[in-house]
Amino acid sequence: MASAAAATAAAASIRERQTVALKRMLNFNVPHIKNSTGEPVWKVLIYDRFGQDIISPLLSVKELRDMGITLHLLLHSDRDPIPDVPAVYFVMPTEENIDRMCQDLRNQLYESYYLNFISAISRSKLEDIANAALAASAVTQVAKVFDQYLNFITLEDDMFVLCNQNKELVSYRAINRPDITDTEMETVMDTIVDSLFCFFVTLGAVPIIRCSRGTAAEMVAVKLDKKLRENLRDARNSLFTGDTLGAGQFSFQRPLLVLVDRNIDLATPLHHTWTYQALVHDVLDFHLNRVNLEESSGVENSPAGARPKRKNKKSYDLTPVDKFWQKHKGSPFPEVAESVQQELESYRAQEDEVKRLKSIMGLEGEDEGAISMLSDNTAKLTSAVSSLPELLEKKRLIDLHTNVATAVLEHIKARKLDVYFEYEEKIMSKTTLDKSLLDIISDPDAGTPEDKMRLFLIYYISTQQAPSEADLEQYKKALTDAGCNLNPLQYIKQWKAFTKMASAPASYGSTTTKPMGLLSRVMNTGSQFVMEGVKNLVLKQQNLPVTRILDNLMEMKSNPETDDYRYFDPKMLRGNDSFFL
Repeated sequence: MASAAAATAAAASIRERQTVALKRMLNFNVPHIKNSTGEPVWKVLIYDRFGQDIISPLLSVKELRDMGITLHLLLHSDRDPIPDVPAVYFVMPTEENIDRMCQDLRNQLYESYYLNFISAISRSKLEDIANAALAASAVTQVAKVFDQYLNFITLEDDMFVLCNQNKELVSYRAINRPDITDTEMETVMDTIVDSLFCFFVTLGAVPIIRCSRGTAAEMVAVKLDKKLRENLRDARNSLFTGDTLGAGQFSFQRPLLVLVDRNIDLATPLHHTWTYQALVHDVLDFHLNRVNLEESSGVENSPAGARPKRKNKKSYDLTPVDKFWQKHKGSPFPEVAESVQQELESYRAQEDEVKRLKSIMGLEGEDEGAISMLSDNTAKLTSAVSSLPELLEKKRLIDLHTNVATAVLEHIKARKLDVYFEYEEKIMSKTTLDKSLLDIISDPDAGTPEDKMRLFLIYYISTQQAPSEADLEQYKKALTDAGCNLNPLQYIKQWKAFTKMASAPASYGSTTTKPMGLLSRVMNTGSQFVMEGVKNLVLKQQNLPVTRILDNLMEMKSNPETDDYRYFDPKMLRGNDSFFL
């Protein structure tokens, strides 16, 4: 899939901007004022799956309640009429959704309707809603209709994804499958362009676009440039003027959007990882900042042959509010395990202090020393009690990360992920290998069939000289014996031959990881994590192809890698015929 890197100069992060836009929408498209004393207007929120995915990483149920949202319901669920309450809709302008909204108007479900579309609605669909409102005598109840331009999902201050629903439709596979038709390709490109356009409308800035030639990235760049130009040309209705920009409209700094084709670096997405966030994403069920864990089941104390307990599923939100997550998500895993242990010890010390103070408060005896000690400890206990909510939150986060890190550690041990990570790093940085690739593939205890295939694909992509047919057959036999599906290898083989990558594989710099022996602190018998046998690998600075490309373009360095990248500035005037140079 074509990936996008946006280096933005805006003061407010995209997360803040999208959150503000959502709060404004929930406040009937009037700017939301913090700390306003009046009671909020109670309302219901109706969204589709797309709207749910956009809101859930940004606003908690409590925040929605503070905004006056008493109920939040899916558009296509069975909903009862609530005739004296306004409804705020937040949906994609699809045929199916429009039909259901028209049905709601006919059924007089709510007092008034505030219709907000995630992407711009077409005139014909708008007319369908108008006709339905007329037929239902509900014209006065349709209070507002807005295009929100929020068709992207923000996961962090500086990271967003295009979509979660139907994401396979804009995936690498969708763009690169051999039987894709021109019409399907156009649809994929339009979907990507719409999300990127919404991103820059929300950011309130017109980007400068750079992209590689002759790829899907170039198709996206041409379409996005055209869409931005058309919007800027219509000065009266442009989305990049007025209050959408805020202070940004006087800024001379503009974001750079770099559109890169995934084919320039296929090894990195296959690479086994060693940092906390990447491991959670790789080995656990982690979507839209929420991780779902299955608690290990035991057998109840009951007669032999009893059914095992059902596995309980637990969900945890890993959000920017979580200070531990913010601090350690980019740290190597053993460091995270050590930090969880330190946090736990710190919490226990604070808890013991509160218990000690409580016992001292029961002092007997009337001597002056005891009384002065009592008054001193009263102040300390008061302070301890006032910090109790903070202490409880700390305990919640420790429990959360203990559970998540334990689940990750189980995968590392069961699949020898530390061995895979270290070996792949050596392959990608052209370092001497200390173990035969065939040995790892043939080792029944080292990883799943998918792990073995990922390792071999990285070797095949990164190696300067492709293995001989005899060697390849040997590897194929070992992979088949390990239970691997050989289709990915077949694709990469064709891809490498087609792109002539054999002569110039992507360079990953000469970085290495150093095993530092086993950790001392988390090896303590009192530790939550039994790290025995897991290598403590230290991460070195990687210089991946996308990083180098972005660095060259940001610094305007001359480099064969980026010298032929196309340049688009939607603000620059040019003749209509030069759209497709």
